[in-house]
Amino acid sequence: MSPVRKSGLGRGLGALLSDIEEESIINNNEATSEMLIANIDPNIDQPRKEFEPSALEALSHSIKLHGVISPLIVTPKADGRYLIIAGERRYRAAKQAGLISVPVCIRECTPAQIDELALIENIQREDLNPIEIAFGIKKLIDDHGYTQDQVATRLGKGRSTVTNFLRLLELSSPVQELVAKGRLSAGHARCLVVVTDVALQTELAEKGCDNKVSVRDFEKLVKNALSPKKVAPPVQQSLELRDMVTRMQRTFGTKVSVLGSDKKGRIFIDYYTPDDLGRIESMLSYLEEHYKA
Repeated sequence: MSPVRKSGLGRGLGALLSDIEEESIINNNEATSEMLIANIDPNIDQPRKEFEPSALEALSHSIKLHGVISPLIVTPKADGRYLIIAGERRYRAAKQAGLISVPVCIRECTPAQIDELALIENIQREDLNPIEIAFGIKKLIDDHGYTQDQVATRLGKGRSTVTNFLRLLELSSPVQELVAKGRLSAGHARCLVVVTDVALQTELAEKGCDNKVSVRDFEKLVKNALSPKKVAPPVQQSLELRDMVTRMQRTFGTKVSVLGSDKKGRIFIDYYTPDDLGRIESMLSYLEEHYKA
């Protein structure tokens, strides 16, 4: 089935992006046509990697009843086939519903435009998790030379938002997976970027999962984990000092302990009954008399 092309498609990127609407990135003035599903290929580089089976099943059921309402955006390939720019979820659901063709809108796009429009379309539909968005942004920067400012402008986001997404990619794979699954929020995850030990990072991430603690409290938890209380090293005591403590315990008949070393410290003599105290006092009196003599 030959799709209908409309003149004026090959416009600049700014014009392409100006067509973006809340529900779709299709310009209402662009012509659409039916295209055989067999002639369409998914984009293996598209940012969205996860497709929830239950949501896909629900969309497939809707398509069986009402058809594909929002056309797919595709671009011609060198081999005569067409690559999906936006609408892979609709493509998958249509196949699942048993359709042999779907409505499409054809655009001549550069590789950069393909990646950008695929990212924007998914973000607008809130189909991407934070990790998928982060990888999509990184692809625009690494593969197409975008700056963070340019990405922010294209996505209609603040520069700090783009930077925060990219920081998520500094996390270990286990923690990224928790974010991708929705168990750990992006706000909690960003607190973990300063933790370089993978095991500790994962351990802390589990404590922040499922919103068990607020982001502010989680930030404090991470800070405390990185700055544990310093424990003073044990004081080295000579054999002579320890022997003296043992002799004092035998002589006084009670517990004797030393805090310190041979150079400086304190000796503690415990008593538990009046008799203990009386015995110690008697010994002190004897020592005083002996010393005076």
